[in-house]
Amino acid sequence: MNAKQIEELARQLLAGRMTIEAFVARVPLAPPVLADVGEAKIDLDRAGRCGFPEVVFAEGKSVVALEKIFDALVAHGADVLATRMSPEQAAALGRRFPSGEYHPIARTFRVAAADKAGETKSPGETRSPGRVVIVTAGTSDLPVAEEARQTALWTGAAVDFIEDVGVAGPHRLTANLPRLREADAVVVVAGMEGALPSVVGGHVACPVIGVPTSVGYGASFGGLAALLGMLNSCAANVTVVNIDAGFKGGYLAGLIAKNARAGGTADERR
Repeated sequence: MNAKQIEELARQLLAGRMTIEAFVARVPLAPPVLADVGEAKIDLDRAGRCGFPEVVFAEGKSVVALEKIFDALVAHGADVLATRMSPEQAAALGRRFPSGEYHPIARTFRVAAADKAGETKSPGETRSPGRVVIVTAGTSDLPVAEEARQTALWTGAAVDFIEDVGVAGPHRLTANLPRLREADAVVVVAGMEGALPSVVGGHVACPVIGVPTSVGYGASFGGLAALLGMLNSCAANVTVVNIDAGFKGGYLAGLIAKNARAGGTADERR
């Protein structure tokens, strides 16, 4: 489609002879913006299409490759999040990106992009950030839960963290219900039988994202028992991500919180 054809469609739109939806459907989309750094092709349009920039999976990548990827994202004004990063990778990258933050338990590395005034901002920053609450069943679930927390923080959400409230001591959960009910999304990280998301789901009016972990004895089958337990939840507001997928749980929660706050706070929607 050439410029004259687009101009004619624009005139039809302004004259009211074409809907916005029809105009968008007719006008071709711009080609994706990619940064080819050799080892990878970085999707620089991801934030515009999907809400947040592309995330880097560090496992198996060389430090040189990670430096190139980080450089491309920062140059484009994107906040960097890398997951599953080893301490050795982080130590090397820390010298190249001294403002970067490595979280050894979560195994995440974050670099905040500076705006023109030299200030930093999160990719999901809104006037009033959405609220995510992350809940762990036990202390053994902390690495996965921390990955979820670091990811949710990267999205710009306000994050509350509640530790060690598994179903073996239900009074620990009920004591924290006021904090849970302030959330736009709750991430529940649990291994063993994976019962906690169902219990939480029965107490809150927001999406609950279950993250099964590979914590447990032999019959837990490396987290499969927790995964199946969460998938079979009778709580209608519970959805589930993959085993040990803290990043996915935190990302989804951040996206839900961002979109929820665009339509008002949790209290305003009630």
